[in-house]
Amino acid sequence: MTKELVRYEQEGKEIIHVVPEFAISLQEAKRRIEMLQQFVKELMVEGEDYGRIEGIPKPTLLKPGAEKLCDVYGFAKYVEVTNRIEDWDGGFFHYEVKVTLKNKRTGHIEAEGIGSCNSREKKYINQDPYSIVNTLLKMAKKRALIDAVLSATRSSGIFTQDVEDLPGVEEENGQKVIKKMVSRKQKNYIYKLKEDLGISGEEFNALLSKAGFKSVDHLPSDRASNLIRYLENMLNEKYNANSNDEAAAEDAEDVPPPWEENKGDN
Repeated sequence: MTKELVRYEQEGKEIIHVVPEFAISLQEAKRRIEMLQQFVKELMVEGEDYGRIEGIPKPTLLKPGAEKLCDVYGFAKYVEVTNRIEDWDGGFFHYEVKVTLKNKRTGHIEAEGIGSCNSREKKYINQDPYSIVNTLLKMAKKRALIDAVLSATRSSGIFTQDVEDLPGVEEENGQKVIKKMVSRKQKNYIYKLKEDLGISGEEFNALLSKAGFKSVDHLPSDRASNLIRYLENMLNEKYNANSNDEAAAEDAEDVPPPWEENKGDN
């Protein structure tokens, strides 16, 4: 927006205020929005440039789509790693990246985007951290690029980003869907079972980590139910062992661990 000087009198004195005004007309703004919408509709490919997740109204902008928008708007990309943690002894890696988009014609900065990624994220926590270092850096760059493109093109009303990283987003039959998250009742019961079993916080976190989650709050409702069944079975086995009830032990349900029960879903 440009700024306009506005003069008026107050108690006999002339007051001057600087008031912002539109840099372009409403007609021009409408034309640009319509051009962007038409470009998305006619030239961007679903599943390649953007993706849809059931339960999310706006599609997710993907890296090829962000690069396509950079080309059509005439943006040059400049990438800078602003922060990195590479703990080769502890196996923890973190990268923060800034992407700057400059107008090729004017050289002006149109927008900047920030993205980060680390080896303790849900999708990477069960992988060998030493073999995914380059993947983590690329993911941080991708997130920063998409952040910058959404800002520079004013397309956040059309697209969103990183929805696939939100708790509850999982893949089913080749499509990503948002699942109902763990309820308060389920969480309270899980913690009660943990106490009854005498499981330490470290052991419990290790159990969640094997199932691919950082905390109980990140569990979808169905995964929480699986965990409850698994903990209940552990508790039954504990009681049966203490009572030396061999018959009950033989009849006890063989419940697979949560990380094995859901292998087919990932």
